[in-house]
Amino acid sequence: MEKLHVQSVLVTGSNQGIGLGLVSQFLEKPNPPEWVFATSLDLEGPNAKKLENLALQHPNLVVLQLDIRDLKSIEAAVQRVEEHVKGNGLTLLINNAGILVKFTHLANETAKNMYDLYNTNTVGTLQVSQAFFPLLKVAAQRSLQEGLSCSKAAIANIASDFGSMEEVIGWGLSQVISYRCSKVAVNMLTRCQSLEYGPLGILCISIHPGWVKTAMGTCLVPTTVTESTSGILKVLSDVTEKDAGSFLDWKGRVVPW
Repeated sequence: MEKLHVQSVLVTGSNQGIGLGLVSQFLEKPNPPEWVFATSLDLEGPNAKKLENLALQHPNLVVLQLDIRDLKSIEAAVQRVEEHVKGNGLTLLINNAGILVKFTHLANETAKNMYDLYNTNTVGTLQVSQAFFPLLKVAAQRSLQEGLSCSKAAIANIASDFGSMEEVIGWGLSQVISYRCSKVAVNMLTRCQSLEYGPLGILCISIHPGWVKTAMGTCLVPTTVTESTSGILKVLSDVTEKDAGSFLDWKGRVVPW
């Protein structure tokens, strides 16, 4: 993990669960980033206090309001980040924000539910990546590193093995059609980003965080937030140009498309 030297990182959806865990992991590193940007949909919500307390302990933590479905909100967040990083750009963007509204199956899936999840999980990830691309490009251009790495410039999209079309993980446990479809689309987005942004020095990957004990993941799963997020940081420290556009889990294993 010490191979990961990130000057700045932004994590969406970081007021709880995996997002909050990732922010905490970066802040606790022996070589923490100069800036850690944590975003939350609602800065007045019940979970916002956790970020506020962290910010009091870590002056390099900046808490931002961000609705990944709202372009004006995204543009405002980009401006705030730019004010802090100045001409150095943004090193790492972790698209973590996402939703799982209902545990649906084919018989009761609805167009509205499909739209809501696709709009947040997929379109939101696209919009945030597009908006922060100029800052990621600046970081890549300023870096003296050869090849691609998360210490140079990178986008990590938090995906799910529920988006694996080859294995269709957990079908007997939960169909969640809309969630699966939205995460398949995120994986395709990652591949497209890798083809477009890779030649510009930006590494793009999808990461499955495991079945984690969060509000979304429920308590009936084997992996803790700490285990997942520490694993994700190790993956981020190890990935190189050969991993660009790939789908990995929190232990660094390839997840079938």
